[in-house]
Amino acid sequence: MRSLLFVFMALSLAACGRLEQVGKAPDFNTVEGSDEFFAMNSPPLPEDALRQTRAQEASLWSGNRGSLLGDRRAATRGDILTVVIEIDDKAEISNTSGRSRKSSDKMGIPSMFGIPQRLDAQLPEGATMADAFETGSSSSYKGDGSVARKEKLTLRVAATVLDRLPNGVLRIQGSQEVRVNFEVRELIVTGFVRPEDVSQQNEITYDKIAGARISYGGRGQITDVQQPRYGQQVSDILLPF
Repeated sequence: MRSLLFVFMALSLAACGRLEQVGKAPDFNTVEGSDEFFAMNSPPLPEDALRQTRAQEASLWSGNRGSLLGDRRAATRGDILTVVIEIDDKAEISNTSGRSRKSSDKMGIPSMFGIPQRLDAQLPEGATMADAFETGSSSSYKGDGSVARKEKLTLRVAATVLDRLPNGVLRIQGSQEVRVNFEVRELIVTGFVRPEDVSQQNEITYDKIAGARISYGGRGQITDVQQPRYGQQVSDILLPF
Protein backbone atom coordinates (compact mmCIF):
# COMPACT_ATOMS: atom_id res chain seq x y z
CA MET A 1 0.00 0.00 0.00
CA ARG A 2 2.82 2.40 0.80
CA SER A 3 4.41 1.78 -2.59
CA LEU A 4 1.14 2.42 -4.40
CA LEU A 5 0.59 5.58 -2.35
CA PHE A 6 4.07 6.80 -3.23
CA VAL A 7 3.51 6.18 -6.93
CA PHE A 8 0.16 7.97 -6.79
CA MET A 9 1.72 10.99 -5.07
CA ALA A 10 4.54 11.16 -7.62
CA LEU A 11 2.08 11.05 -10.50
CA SER A 12 -0.04 13.74 -8.85
CA LEU A 13 2.95 16.07 -8.48
CA ALA A 14 3.91 15.54 -12.11
CA ALA A 15 0.35 16.24 -13.20
CA CYS A 16 0.29 19.48 -11.18
CA GLY A 17 3.33 20.72 -13.07
CA ARG A 18 1.62 20.04 -16.38
CA LEU A 19 -1.57 21.78 -15.27
CA GLU A 20 0.33 25.07 -15.15
CA GLN A 21 0.78 24.86 -18.93
CA VAL A 22 -2.91 24.46 -19.70
CA GLY A 23 -3.95 27.09 -22.23
CA LYS A 24 -0.36 28.27 -22.72
CA ALA A 25 2.21 27.63 -25.40
CA PRO A 26 5.24 25.62 -24.21
CA ASP A 27 8.19 27.76 -23.11
CA PHE A 28 11.55 27.77 -24.85
CA ASN A 29 14.61 26.41 -23.10
CA THR A 30 16.85 29.27 -22.02
CA VAL A 31 20.08 29.76 -23.96
CA GLU A 32 21.91 31.37 -21.06
CA GLY A 33 23.65 28.77 -18.95
CA SER A 34 23.98 26.25 -21.80
CA ASP A 35 27.30 24.85 -23.00
CA GLU A 36 26.98 26.80 -26.25
CA PHE A 37 26.53 30.11 -24.42
CA PHE A 38 29.53 29.39 -22.19
CA ALA A 39 31.75 28.53 -25.17
CA MET A 40 30.82 31.72 -27.06
CA ASN A 41 31.54 33.87 -23.99
CA SER A 42 34.89 32.24 -23.22
CA PRO A 43 38.17 33.66 -24.55
CA PRO A 44 39.91 31.69 -27.33
CA LEU A 45 42.28 28.95 -26.32
CA PRO A 46 45.90 30.06 -25.83
CA GLU A 47 47.33 27.84 -28.57
CA ASP A 48 44.78 29.14 -31.10
CA ALA A 49 45.54 32.78 -30.28
CA LEU A 50 49.28 32.11 -30.56
CA ARG A 51 48.83 30.35 -33.91
CA GLN A 52 46.88 33.29 -35.35
CA THR A 53 49.51 35.78 -34.15
CA ARG A 54 52.34 33.82 -35.78
CA ALA A 55 50.38 33.55 -39.05
CA GLN A 56 49.88 37.30 -39.17
CA GLU A 57 53.58 37.98 -38.49
CA ALA A 58 54.77 35.59 -41.22
CA SER A 59 52.47 36.81 -43.99
CA LEU A 60 52.23 40.05 -46.00
CA TRP A 61 48.47 39.70 -45.91
CA SER A 62 46.30 40.05 -42.86
CA GLY A 63 45.38 36.66 -41.41
CA ASN A 64 42.30 37.74 -39.51
CA ARG A 65 38.91 36.40 -40.51
CA GLY A 66 37.61 39.76 -41.60
CA SER A 67 40.17 40.04 -44.39
CA LEU A 68 39.63 39.00 -47.97
CA LEU A 69 41.88 35.95 -47.70
CA GLY A 70 41.00 35.06 -44.13
CA ASP A 71 39.81 31.56 -43.24
CA ARG A 72 36.28 31.87 -41.90
CA ARG A 73 35.84 28.22 -41.05
CA ALA A 74 35.16 27.22 -37.45
CA ALA A 75 38.39 26.29 -35.74
CA THR A 76 38.29 27.22 -32.08
CA ARG A 77 36.00 27.40 -29.08
CA GLY A 78 33.04 29.70 -29.56
CA ASP A 79 33.07 29.52 -33.38
CA ILE A 80 29.86 28.65 -35.22
CA LEU A 81 29.43 26.27 -38.17
CA THR A 82 26.44 24.87 -40.04
CA VAL A 83 25.53 21.19 -39.78
CA VAL A 84 23.72 19.80 -42.82
CA ILE A 85 21.54 16.77 -42.06
CA GLU A 86 20.29 14.91 -45.13
CA ILE A 87 19.24 11.39 -44.22
CA ASP A 88 17.64 9.18 -46.85
CA ASP A 89 18.09 5.60 -45.63
CA LYS A 90 16.22 2.52 -46.70
CA ALA A 91 16.69 -1.01 -45.41
CA GLU A 92 14.90 -4.22 -46.31
CA ILE A 93 15.62 -7.58 -44.70
CA SER A 94 13.79 -10.82 -45.47
CA ASN A 95 14.50 -14.24 -44.00
CA THR A 96 12.89 -17.61 -44.67
CA SER A 97 13.81 -20.81 -42.86
CA GLY A 98 12.42 -24.33 -43.06
CA ARG A 99 13.12 -27.67 -41.44
CA SER A 100 11.68 -31.12 -41.97
CA ARG A 101 12.52 -34.45 -40.41
CA LYS A 102 11.01 -37.95 -40.71
CA SER A 103 12.18 -41.19 -39.10
CA SER A 104 10.96 -44.78 -38.85
CA ASP A 105 12.31 -47.70 -36.77
CA LYS A 106 11.36 -51.37 -36.79
CA MET A 107 12.86 -54.28 -34.88
CA GLY A 108 12.00 -57.95 -34.57
CA ILE A 109 13.54 -61.23 -33.32
CA PRO A 110 12.09 -64.08 -35.36
CA SER A 111 14.54 -66.67 -34.04
CA MET A 112 17.38 -66.72 -31.57
CA PHE A 113 18.23 -70.12 -30.13
CA GLY A 114 14.49 -70.71 -29.68
CA ILE A 115 14.18 -67.89 -27.16
CA PRO A 116 11.55 -65.87 -29.14
CA GLN A 117 9.33 -68.96 -29.40
CA ARG A 118 9.43 -69.49 -25.67
CA LEU A 119 8.66 -65.79 -25.08
CA ASP A 120 5.74 -65.95 -27.50
CA ALA A 121 4.12 -68.56 -25.29
CA GLN A 122 4.21 -66.12 -22.37
CA LEU A 123 2.93 -63.11 -24.35
CA PRO A 124 -0.76 -62.24 -24.78
CA GLU A 125 -2.62 -63.82 -27.68
CA GLY A 126 -1.59 -62.36 -31.01
CA ALA A 127 1.71 -60.92 -29.74
CA THR A 128 4.98 -62.21 -31.10
CA MET A 129 8.63 -61.33 -30.87
CA ALA A 130 8.91 -61.51 -34.66
CA ASP A 131 7.76 -57.84 -34.66
CA ALA A 132 9.08 -56.64 -31.33
CA PHE A 133 8.43 -52.92 -31.90
CA GLU A 134 7.91 -50.37 -34.64
CA THR A 135 8.04 -46.57 -34.26
CA GLY A 136 7.68 -43.62 -36.54
CA SER A 137 8.03 -39.84 -36.04
CA SER A 138 7.96 -36.72 -38.14
CA SER A 139 8.42 -32.98 -37.50
CA SER A 140 8.40 -29.87 -39.63
CA TYR A 141 9.08 -26.16 -39.05
CA LYS A 142 8.77 -23.10 -41.23
CA GLY A 143 9.45 -19.48 -40.33
CA ASP A 144 9.26 -16.22 -42.24
CA GLY A 145 10.44 -12.77 -41.18
CA SER A 146 10.86 -9.41 -42.86
CA VAL A 147 11.89 -5.89 -41.89
CA ALA A 148 11.28 -2.79 -44.00
CA ARG A 149 12.45 0.64 -42.83
CA LYS A 150 12.72 3.98 -44.60
CA GLU A 151 13.80 7.32 -43.16
CA LYS A 152 14.14 10.69 -44.87
CA LEU A 153 15.18 13.87 -43.09
CA THR A 154 16.58 17.17 -44.36
CA LEU A 155 17.64 19.75 -41.79
CA ARG A 156 20.19 22.51 -41.24
CA VAL A 157 21.25 23.80 -37.84
CA ALA A 158 23.99 26.12 -36.56
CA ALA A 159 26.32 24.47 -34.05
CA THR A 160 28.86 25.97 -31.69
CA VAL A 161 32.38 24.66 -31.07
CA LEU A 162 32.46 23.80 -27.38
CA ASP A 163 36.07 22.71 -27.15
CA ARG A 164 39.15 21.83 -29.14
CA LEU A 165 40.66 18.51 -28.09
CA PRO A 166 44.45 18.00 -27.83
CA ASN A 167 44.50 16.19 -31.20
CA GLY A 168 42.73 19.11 -32.91
CA VAL A 169 39.27 17.53 -33.10
CA LEU A 170 36.40 19.92 -32.40
CA ARG A 171 33.52 19.07 -30.07
CA ILE A 172 30.34 20.72 -31.32
CA GLN A 173 26.80 21.14 -30.12
CA GLY A 174 23.83 22.79 -31.76
CA SER A 175 20.23 23.31 -30.74
CA GLN A 176 17.23 24.86 -32.43
CA GLU A 177 13.66 25.44 -31.30
CA VAL A 178 10.75 26.63 -33.42
CA ARG A 179 7.32 27.25 -31.94
CA VAL A 180 4.21 27.06 -34.10
CA ASN A 181 0.98 27.75 -32.23
CA PHE A 182 1.12 25.43 -29.21
CA GLU A 183 3.83 23.05 -30.41
CA VAL A 184 7.62 23.44 -30.17
CA ARG A 185 9.86 21.61 -32.61
CA GLU A 186 13.27 20.77 -31.10
CA LEU A 187 16.48 19.83 -32.90
CA ILE A 188 19.70 18.92 -31.05
CA VAL A 189 23.01 17.89 -32.65
CA THR A 190 26.23 16.91 -30.85
CA GLY A 191 29.43 15.18 -31.90
CA PHE A 192 33.08 15.54 -32.90
CA VAL A 193 34.44 16.84 -36.21
CA ARG A 194 37.83 17.36 -37.81
CA PRO A 195 38.60 20.96 -38.85
CA GLU A 196 39.71 19.78 -42.29
CA ASP A 197 36.27 18.26 -42.91
CA VAL A 198 34.61 21.68 -42.59
CA SER A 199 33.96 23.06 -46.10
CA GLN A 200 34.89 26.53 -47.33
CA GLN A 201 31.25 27.49 -46.77
CA ASN A 202 31.77 26.63 -43.08
CA GLU A 203 29.44 23.64 -43.37
CA ILE A 204 29.77 19.99 -42.46
CA THR A 205 27.52 17.06 -43.27
CA TYR A 206 26.25 14.76 -40.56
CA ASP A 207 28.10 11.72 -41.95
CA LYS A 208 31.44 13.38 -41.10
CA ILE A 209 30.51 13.84 -37.43
CA ALA A 210 31.96 11.20 -35.12
CA GLY A 211 29.75 10.11 -32.25
CA ALA A 212 26.87 12.07 -33.79
CA ARG A 213 23.76 12.36 -31.66
CA ILE A 214 20.81 13.86 -33.52
CA SER A 215 17.51 14.41 -31.74
CA TYR A 216 14.47 15.68 -33.63
CA GLY A 217 11.18 15.91 -31.82
CA GLY A 218 8.74 18.24 -30.20
CA ARG A 219 6.72 19.12 -27.15
CA GLY A 220 3.34 20.69 -26.75
CA GLN A 221 -0.33 19.84 -27.06
CA ILE A 222 -0.02 17.54 -30.08
CA THR A 223 2.84 15.57 -28.51
CA ASP A 224 0.89 15.21 -25.25
CA VAL A 225 -2.11 13.77 -27.07
CA GLN A 226 0.06 11.23 -28.88
CA GLN A 227 1.64 9.93 -25.66
CA PRO A 228 -0.09 7.43 -23.31
CA ARG A 229 -1.20 8.80 -19.95
CA TYR A 230 1.06 8.32 -16.92
CA GLY A 231 -1.26 5.71 -15.44
CA GLN A 232 -1.18 3.69 -18.65
CA GLN A 233 2.63 3.85 -18.80
CA VAL A 234 2.93 2.67 -15.19
CA SER A 235 0.48 -0.18 -15.74
CA ASP A 236 2.37 -1.28 -18.87
CA ILE A 237 5.53 -1.58 -16.79
CA LEU A 238 4.06 -3.22 -13.68
CA LEU A 239 1.44 -5.58 -15.09
CA PRO A 240 2.92 -8.97 -16.08
CA PHE A 241 0.26 -9.67 -18.72
